[in-house]
Amino acid sequence: MQEMFSMYIENRRRISCIELYIEFEQSEVDRNIEVEDYDSGSDEDFESNYEIVGPGENEDGADGPMNPDVEEVANALANSHPFQEPSFMRSLDLEAMNAAEFPQYMNAELPVVADGEFTVGMEFSSREEVIKAMKDYTIRRGVDYRVYESEPTTFYAKCTHYGKGCDWLIRVTKMQKKYCWEIRRYNGSHTCTWSTISQDHSKLDSKTVAEAIKPLVEVDPSLKVKSVIAEVQSKFNYTISYRKAWLAKQKAVESIFGGWEASYEALPIWFGAMCHKEPSAVVHFETMDAYQGDDLVPDIHVLHRVFWGYYPCIRAFRHCKPVVQVDGTHLYGKYKGCLLVAVSQDGNNNIVPIAFAIVEGETSDAWYFFLSNLRQHVVTRDGVGLISDRHDSIRSAIDRSNGAWSPPRAFHMFCIRHIELNFLRKFKALYLQKLIVNIGYSRTIREYQMRYERLKERVRRVYRARFRPLGNPTTWPAYRGPRFVGNPFLRRVAKGRPKMTRFLNEMDTRMLRGPRKCKQCGAEGHSRSRCRQRGGLSAGAPGE
Repeated sequence: MQEMFSMYIENRRRISCIELYIEFEQSEVDRNIEVEDYDSGSDEDFESNYEIVGPGENEDGADGPMNPDVEEVANALANSHPFQEPSFMRSLDLEAMNAAEFPQYMNAELPVVADGEFTVGMEFSSREEVIKAMKDYTIRRGVDYRVYESEPTTFYAKCTHYGKGCDWLIRVTKMQKKYCWEIRRYNGSHTCTWSTISQDHSKLDSKTVAEAIKPLVEVDPSLKVKSVIAEVQSKFNYTISYRKAWLAKQKAVESIFGGWEASYEALPIWFGAMCHKEPSAVVHFETMDAYQGDDLVPDIHVLHRVFWGYYPCIRAFRHCKPVVQVDGTHLYGKYKGCLLVAVSQDGNNNIVPIAFAIVEGETSDAWYFFLSNLRQHVVTRDGVGLISDRHDSIRSAIDRSNGAWSPPRAFHMFCIRHIELNFLRKFKALYLQKLIVNIGYSRTIREYQMRYERLKERVRRVYRARFRPLGNPTTWPAYRGPRFVGNPFLRRVAKGRPKMTRFLNEMDTRMLRGPRKCKQCGAEGHSRSRCRQRGGLSAGAPGE
């Protein structure tokens, strides 16, 4: 029995479960044992027959010798009837138990032969693998095919030039007995050549590109579209369009991380798990009812707003400077919205994010939702400074806060960077940029007023000189000087439209093409609208 359990210990990591069926024969020694009633429910009887081992103790090294009667019974059972494994245990192949049902189709790589051509009898694990192999074949060979039959058990395709010098065709059928797809007919390699050279391929669609760039997107989800185009160029020797590369990246991201709808469904689950692991975290949802037409859809809610704050960030704000800066950024994706963020600053001038929110936009209600939750759950102390831009919705939300963000509990200030950008957007004077920043860093009212007056003087100096209107011509003074004429040497001699004198390049396609050809008479130099034969036959035509 000890050998059997040692075999189980050695192989239990490789197998999921082994069921043991053991039959014990009653020995002569066992018959002489006085049968006691072990079904008693008292704790004293249980403790007298079984030794309790603590969680930190070893069962083999338990204190106290074994009961002589129990030891005698165990030795008798082990010596009189030595354990021998059954025949099925001796022939048990543990590696075969873990082997796949169809190991020949478990390889993810596409089956190919040495010369890269398909062969009759080649097998594939699924219909998708067949299509993937055919697309890879046509892209690398620079050929194309047209599908003539696509059924659950059959796939039949021919070359696009079939019957015009190329007899390439392929038929793949699902084999029910083999549980695979097998090539049943194949006419060999293509004999056609493309007459035009294209930078793209019709079978190199966004789905194929997404499968090719999936490892790159999994490592770096912020992969640029230009990098996707370069990867396809190096891998397939084709230059795809920007739109196709963008769509391929979106499909790769969706296949790895899930789609937009799946992300919205996982959002409450993710927040629930976060609050379960860290009960001090803060999450606040605002949802709306979902309607299908005029009918209310039960058990489904539309996400309107959500505010959350991580407990380490909330705790970190207790040791930061009494300054909070809020700002928002637009969400660019399938669904519109804004991400609102509140940050603070530690003693080493590092930025510390403390709260987040996803809202429908930078509206007054959205900012009131964010600032009220921020004040209630994160910024609970008074005497803090709130820095923001000059957005009207923020000022409206502060006015609605019932003094929560007003003096003396808080002091609202404007970000000097936003003021600087607004000033430069209107005045276009970069040399005044430093003066604007110095005004924001003024520490006293007198210093502020002095720098502000200096700024006004610099701005007024730029626009001090004004244009005087000429007024009515009758009020102008009389001119008594000579009369002016044009320079005769600068006068154009040729009649008609001036000829172009600049050098033409490849962008001037209209200028570089040949002379116009009349569609009426076929002569060059004029168009059909100016043709003399438009009204009828020419005057010098014979037989008139």
